Amino acid sequence: MRPTRLLIVIAIAALAISILSVASGGLARETGVIVWMLLAVAILVDAVMSRVGRLALEGDAPREVFVGEEESIALRVSPRVGQAEQRIGVRVDWPDGLQGAEDAWLEPLQDGAEGNLAFTAHRRGMWHIERAWLFWPSRFGLLEFTPRVSVDLTIRAVPNIRPIQSGIIDVKVRSTLFGVKENFAVGEGSEFHQIRDFTSGMDVRTIDWKRSARNRKLVARELRAERNHHVIVALDNGHLMMEEVAGLPKIDHSVNAALALSWAAVLGGDLIGLYAYDARPSLFLPPAQGRRAFAQLRSRSAELDYRTVESNLTLALTTLNARTPRRSLIVIFSDFVDSTTAELMVENIGVMARRHVIVFVALNDPHIGAVAQASPASLDEAARAVAAGEMLRERRLVFGRLQRLGVRVIDVPPHAVTARLISTYLELKAREVL
Repeated sequence: MRPTRLLIVIAIAALAISILSVASGGLARETGVIVWMLLAVAILVDAVMSRVGRLALEGDAPREVFVGEEESIALRVSPRVGQAEQRIGVRVDWPDGLQGAEDAWLEPLQDGAEGNLAFTAHRRGMWHIERAWLFWPSRFGLLEFTPRVSVDLTIRAVPNIRPIQSGIIDVKVRSTLFGVKENFAVGEGSEFHQIRDFTSGMDVRTIDWKRSARNRKLVARELRAERNHHVIVALDNGHLMMEEVAGLPKIDHSVNAALALSWAAVLGGDLIGLYAYDARPSLFLPPAQGRRAFAQLRSRSAELDYRTVESNLTLALTTLNARTPRRSLIVIFSDFVDSTTAELMVENIGVMARRHVIVFVALNDPHIGAVAQASPASLDEAARAVAAGEMLRERRLVFGRLQRLGVRVIDVPPHAVTARLISTYLELKAREVL
């Protein structure tokens, strides 16, 4: 319980009256005492009339939430003694991984009050909300009650697989690999599919002359894209990936895009694997096939810790290259800020590109581009624009070197990385690069 602004104003006025009464002398001195006695009685009456007894706070939160998406907690306050006749405010002690409104108001009901408290998870992991503070003004507005109540809520923040659940990836992959589009690519694959009658308009190079002579009619071989390729997602989990872009760390954007790519690979009949590293390799899941492999990859990627150490790219890529003897599609999510790191990265990726198909994914920060293109109004803004432009120029030089080594480079904002990555995967699969 604490005084409100109204009570503080009244107390200041009472103090002024007391000072004036003392200064006036005589019988006026008793006026100051009477004012304070009246104020004390008013506070006591207000506290007694506003008493609601002990309150119980109950919360209903989703067990799992997607990182970066807004959810809400349903809160309900039940007075055990007395009854609240007005709105009750609630303030939650948010853990580090959750961000929500500072205050929320619960609307009064006959047996309590209830309302919703919005929040957003910006870190993966298990987050516990143990306590909250309730507050409401007294009947006359002189006091504010602020009891602390316990609330036992556990919320698990997991990678965002909303594109997978929505079916967008299923439609895109199935229509590209198994739908109408595949009919236009007949004969462009390398894996035998079936024998069919040769018709006008088909490529004469697909004619199987031996079977045609045996059957005494022209038949053609129908080919399709080869499956069962190895697709390995390599996640840089070092301190550079902790930088927040569009409200989330880069590692969380990378995990979300990696899961979307993995689901597309499962639909495409390929084997998916996961590799994570920071100062040293920390996780390796060998390529496996099917939905069970995707479920395992999703579970293990959700358990990745947020690391603040510098990544050892040389050790990580050398280890990965040794663990993948078969030619594979390796998608590397990483970043760099200085020329030394970039030089080591280009050198090691170049070694891997001799055997594997490499896709390098870097998330650019739209804010840096906006700063570089803005018209400066002061010397400080001009200095920031020059620094941002230099950073962008160095990134383009490094990406150009990677592309000359045969590496596919994806440098897009976080909101566009999933669509671009899946399109690149389908293009590589259609071209039989693997």
